[in-house]
Amino acid sequence: MERKFTAIIEKEEGFYIGYIEEIPGVNTQGKTLEEVRANLREALELILQTKKELIEKELAGKDFIRETLSVDI
Repeated sequence: MERKFTAIIEKEEGFYIGYIEEIPGVNTQGKTLEEVRANLREALELILQTKKELIEKELAGKDFIRETLSVDI
């Protein structure tokens, strides 16, 4: 499933700083735009995967409902 997020990239002295607007903690830096974009993708994938694994452990053996929730902002 493809999800879309908003990357914010700021240019600093000699490098770029990037973060994902919707998810606190997903941030990185790079010397080029390509590098910071690649770093952001990797950081986002790692955080989402880790969060999913932690939730799966918490839910193991529990009766629960999983559903998709959509919002318009």
